[in-house]
Amino acid sequence: MKISDRDGEWSVWMRAAIEGDAEAYHRFLVSVTPCLRSMACRRCRIVGVAETEAEDIVQEVLLTIHLKRTTWDPSRPIRPWIAAITRNKFVDALRRRGRHVVVPIDDFLEILGEEEKDDGLSAREMDRLLSQLKTQQRAIVQSVSIEGNSIKDTAAQLKMSEGAVRVALHRALKMLASLYRSHEA
Repeated sequence: MKISDRDGEWSVWMRAAIEGDAEAYHRFLVSVTPCLRSMACRRCRIVGVAETEAEDIVQEVLLTIHLKRTTWDPSRPIRPWIAAITRNKFVDALRRRGRHVVVPIDDFLEILGEEEKDDGLSAREMDRLLSQLKTQQRAIVQSVSIEGNSIKDTAAQLKMSEGAVRVALHRALKMLASLYRSHEA
């Protein structure tokens, strides 16, 4: 049977089911279930999820079709509507289970080797860039970005409002970025 023929049958059965024909609804569900199972299994294989989870996805899709069957627009093809529900339920299942992959680090120790240290700017270069800021901006950057103090603590220390500290910090960081880019060029 061609896909378009199957879609036509599904559409006819779903229209009848929406109007209350229980037999048509049963035929629709029996016919669509193997297709749903195939879609779910294929998606599970693609992303490396156990195919045993496909059956749970199929059941969720069937439940959603049942609950949302009146949202299908009979003037449109039914297959994209079913595929969208299947995709959404698959994504929901992935979100619920999370994407946790456990790989022992011992397997990669030889490959990883020792990490190279790259601190970016040297302390001298950082001091040179900071020295080009206004005194208050330098004190704010030093307190918040280097020493790790909170905005609230920095504001109290410098007798400023928290908003003023945020604005000054933003402007100082923007200036440092500009100075760094010109230094790199």
